[in-house]
Amino acid sequence: MCRPDELLIMPQPIATTGTGVPNREAELLAQLKPGTVFMMGDNPALPRMPERPGLVDFFERRGSDITVRHLLSSATRAAADGHDDKVVMACLLHDISNLSFIRTDHGYWGAQMIAPYVDPEISWAVEKHQALRYFADESVGYAYPDSYVRFFGPDYVPPDYIRREAEDARNHSWYMTARLVTLYDIYFFEDATTPPIEPLLDVIGRAFRQPAEGLGFDGSPVAHMWRTMIWPNNFL
Repeated sequence: MCRPDELLIMPQPIATTGTGVPNREAELLAQLKPGTVFMMGDNPALPRMPERPGLVDFFERRGSDITVRHLLSSATRAAADGHDDKVVMACLLHDISNLSFIRTDHGYWGAQMIAPYVDPEISWAVEKHQALRYFADESVGYAYPDSYVRFFGPDYVPPDYIRREAEDARNHSWYMTARLVTLYDIYFFEDATTPPIEPLLDVIGRAFRQPAEGLGFDGSPVAHMWRTMIWPNNFL
């Protein structure tokens, strides 16, 4: 087995494209030699995942501190306010792709990742929060987030596809589920403490269908996404 210093990690193309960071493909290929190989499989720098990983394992072993705190805060506050399992789970999973997968269009990626395992209303809400968070709804007390002014600047205008998605969502019977995700979303990045996941385990047990083979190994159309989070540094 190779030592950590003998394992080369090739940055994913999407991580460096357009950033000005030099492409390291040729440099890393030149470092290959007997005993020095590209990363495939378990990265010693990451907590090892169990043979049949469940949802909680991804929170505990693959999530960044900020994202885990954000999602647990969102779901915990929704549960404390008495919302049903669908709303709580949508809050818990709305940024699931941000754990260690991808941030761009994260609502769409996240909705696909969870679709085989949750009620369709939950995955729909995760997808539609992507667009709805940019548009205020005074009837429920949702204003455009101050944090977005800091993130994107005061003159940012969402693209047309986001506007169309938001309009379609406003006219859907599940609108309020997605809107509640936005209400419990934006404001919790600066919380100092991470709520425990244990109080949410019963909701997860009722509302998330854990495959017996483990996420990533059940042959579902999205298993590869979960495997990417298990082995995010694989060369191919």
